[in-house]
Amino acid sequence: MTLPYERTRSVVLTKDFLTRLSQDTALPESIRDEARQLLRHYPSKHEVLQAGRNEEQSPGGVLSQAVFSSKMER
Repeated sequence: MTLPYERTRSVVLTKDFLTRLSQDTALPESIRDEARQLLRHYPSKHEVLQAGRNEEQSPGGVLSQAVFSSKMER
C-alpha cells in the first residue's frame, strides 16, 4: 500500500525527472516535446504539498483516504 507521503514524493520527483528529460539534448526531440507537453499542466511541488495540507485539514469523512501529504518524507 502506498502511503500519502510516498505518493507525494513520487509526484514531485516525477516532475523533476520530466524536466530533466525535456532539457536533455541527447534525447530525440519527440521525447523532449512529450515531456514538455506533460509538464504543461503538471502540479508544482508547492501545489502538491498544499493539496496534502488541505486533505490533512479536511473534516473526517470528506475523503476516505488521503491522496497526498504535506510532507515528502515520513
